[in-house]
Amino acid sequence: MSEQPASPAVAPVRGGRKPKGEGHARRAEILEAAERVFVEVGYDGATIRRIADEVGLSSTALYMHFSEKSEILHEICRCTFARLQALNESVMAEPGCPQERLRRLMEAYVAFGFDNPNAYRLTYLTRPIEARDGAQTAAQSLGGDLFRAFESVVADVAAEGHLRGDAKTAAQTLWAGIHGVVSLMITKPYFDWVGREALTKSMIDTLIAGLLRP
Repeated sequence: MSEQPASPAVAPVRGGRKPKGEGHARRAEILEAAERVFVEVGYDGATIRRIADEVGLSSTALYMHFSEKSEILHEICRCTFARLQALNESVMAEPGCPQERLRRLMEAYVAFGFDNPNAYRLTYLTRPIEARDGAQTAAQSLGGDLFRAFESVVADVAAEGHLRGDAKTAAQTLWAGIHGVVSLMITKPYFDWVGREALTKSMIDTLIAGLLRP
């Protein structure tokens, strides 16, 4: 992870009209552009035309991929949870005791948030109206599965006698702590933060020391 605070949004890259075709690559391009637009002007301020202009398409061409902006936001959130799930599965497949897997999961989650600040903001830091139009439905399905997988690792730690308190409370406390680091640093880049790695390590070390037994 870099030592520099993440900027809240990636600078937009605009171009002329793009050729037709390219299937999944075009959908991915639309989603990436929509992330920038939603963060830059807000969900209410975003329009299909604005997103189409950002990616270099006509509005008609964009409608061939997504019927409305709520569908775009939902897909951004769905893809974010799916990518996090794949990341978690990869981390959990690595050898190590439950305590080691837990730390690696927390580190991977934080790194993902810093590497994908726009997607993270839209998925985890949405206002109620935006949640209804995209994040909430995805969070109730994929997001729920993602947290239950994390909670199961905490339960494994408890089963080995290394957890203080119950697994459900500990899992929520651990997630709240690392979520706080990511959300604060990507939304408040102007604060005089210490380096990313230093703050992340301090938070994870403190959480684990407080909730886990040797």
